[in-house]
Amino acid sequence: MTFVKDLESGSLRFRPVAVVDIGSNSVRLVVYDGLRRAPTPVVNEKILCGLGRGVSLTGNLPADAIERALGALRRFRALGKQIGVVEIFAVATAAAREAANGPSFIRSAEEALDAPISILAGRDEAQFAALGVISGIPIADGIVGDLGGGSLELVDVKDGAIRDGVTLPLGPLRLIDMSGGSVSKARSIIDAQLGQSELMDRLRGRFFYAVGGTWRNLARLHMRQTDYPLTVLHNYTMARDSARSVASLVAGLSPASLKDVRALSRSRADTLPFGALVLERILIAGKPKAVVVSAHGLREGLLYSKLDKRKRQSDPLLAGCWDFARRYSRSPTHELELAEWSGQLVEQGLIKETPEEARLRRAACMLADISWRAHPDYRGGRSLMTITQAAFVGIDHPGRVFIALAVFYRYEGASSEDVPTDLLKLLREDWIERARVLAAAMRLAYVLTAAMPGLLPQIVLEAAPDKGLILGLRRSHGDLMGETVQKRLDALAALLGRTGKVVIK
Repeated sequence: MTFVKDLESGSLRFRPVAVVDIGSNSVRLVVYDGLRRAPTPVVNEKILCGLGRGVSLTGNLPADAIERALGALRRFRALGKQIGVVEIFAVATAAAREAANGPSFIRSAEEALDAPISILAGRDEAQFAALGVISGIPIADGIVGDLGGGSLELVDVKDGAIRDGVTLPLGPLRLIDMSGGSVSKARSIIDAQLGQSELMDRLRGRFFYAVGGTWRNLARLHMRQTDYPLTVLHNYTMARDSARSVASLVAGLSPASLKDVRALSRSRADTLPFGALVLERILIAGKPKAVVVSAHGLREGLLYSKLDKRKRQSDPLLAGCWDFARRYSRSPTHELELAEWSGQLVEQGLIKETPEEARLRRAACMLADISWRAHPDYRGGRSLMTITQAAFVGIDHPGRVFIALAVFYRYEGASSEDVPTDLLKLLREDWIERARVLAAAMRLAYVLTAAMPGLLPQIVLEAAPDKGLILGLRRSHGDLMGETVQKRLDALAALLGRTGKVVIK
């Protein structure tokens, strides 16, 4: 019940905040809907300026890159005013940190953006990247790798805590400069740097959390190659050998040929082979169990660091689902009651669930009414699409499909066969059955309450010794009983191998 109190204390006030990230390759603005546990991007725009190109050779940021960056920052300032941003958090990373003309550029950049800009030390950059992964994958256990244009941050994370880390000069732009554009020379540079880091030994058998646009592109290509049914990059997992295969493929291609690969960003064609090479060498040196893509990185970590301790420790999945419930359901309070009421299935021994399955059940209940405004013929499909594609974090892909499937069945009925079979392949059979049972309980609840709060806490579900499933109603609610209620109760009971019975006291 603590999670209910935490969720009910939230607010839907729109107080957007912005993060501006001035990196070695790109300058990016992300505006979020507020400083909250599960912030949603309102605007996300980047310009590939290449500030770090040539810095390791000349010692200075290129003049043309500076002009592009300043133009982007002036636009970002105007967008922030248009949206009503209440605060801007702006940071600059490796290129501005290391270039001789970095300080003068930052002064001009602050004038263009009309906001202060912090130049992050390598250690701070690594910490924010790790916090970003933890904010989106609280159970992360492994090494975070954040690949920027000029540097690679590696950080050990476990149990929501950051251990030590290191910044290595292995960003693609820097590698191009240091190797003269030679992949073989870049390979030797990468191996020498990784060989000096004890983090590679700690990575063995654990997860490697890949952060950065270059590695997201590789994951997108892997999805295409494998016909993966869910095009959500966050928490997308690739087995080590599979990830190494796609990394080796891209590392061996020329920029010209990469521009013809539809799954890859054409604007990153020059740097992709070197970013892919970094991943390949990490997989060889560290031998992780798998690669997990994190859509959260430095920017989300920066926001996460601004939250108080209580908010940081809250569940990002439930926080995100609660935001959905408040925006799209008829009664958010009813969905909280539904989450508690459905728990009787567990309390009565009708189903068993792990702590993870319990939080997925609660999340599904909070999303159970999000499509009520749609035409009845499309509510199930709309829910399936919305939930599988929503920007939820704190959840893996099977969990996401389970929630979507439960809400789909809530609208379409547990016997519906209209679910895409490729999505079902991501779930164990017992989770598919669990989704049907939860959906049947939802369908029963909604015909009793009409989605309005106050009634569910007074209704009992009870397992009878004779394999019956008792629905207990108070006498004052007896008139709610009818053929539809009996039909929904029978459907739930049948899935549980029981016989439904209504008892009015």
